[in-house]
Amino acid sequence: EAAKLRPRPQGMDYGVPCGYGSNGISVKNCSFDTKDAFWHAKNVVIRNSVVKGEYLAWYCENVTFENCRIIGTQPLCYCRNLKLINCEMIDCDLAFERSEVQATVATPVLSIKNPLSGRIVVPDVGEVIRDIPNAEGEVVISPLFGPGSRSEQTAGSPGRRAA
Repeated sequence: EAAKLRPRPQGMDYGVPCGYGSNGISVKNCSFDTKDAFWHAKNVVIRNSVVKGEYLAWYCENVTFENCRIIGTQPLCYCRNLKLINCEMIDCDLAFERSEVQATVATPVLSIKNPLSGRIVVPDVGEVIRDIPNAEGEVVISPLFGPGSRSEQTAGSPGRRAA
């Protein structure tokens, strides 16, 4: 089903990003090294894959990443019904801005910015930024994703490093 993706021509700095506007596809065991992948994607599932590049999946809807490695700056912003299941996030900063998200992340995240709603569970986060009034998504710091986890909302003040 990966054949339905719209790949960016190799060596080109313009054109349609990989997966842009994709609808109703499932991708597994793939590796992407691209910018702006899966922008405006709808009803997409990505499993057991590596996605490297900046601005991943902005403005997507009903997108799930499962057992994926996500690498790059400002991923997963302005999303609706976004799900991450047991994913790694490497060198990811300003993640989840203004997104509605349910996520379990297996690696520390550099920074999370203004998640609108949902719950993001991470083993650690460098900074949680909250600089808009309706950023109510919960950030839970839990090395085990289980009992004894603590919520950023009770552990630290908005806009400050979670303790």
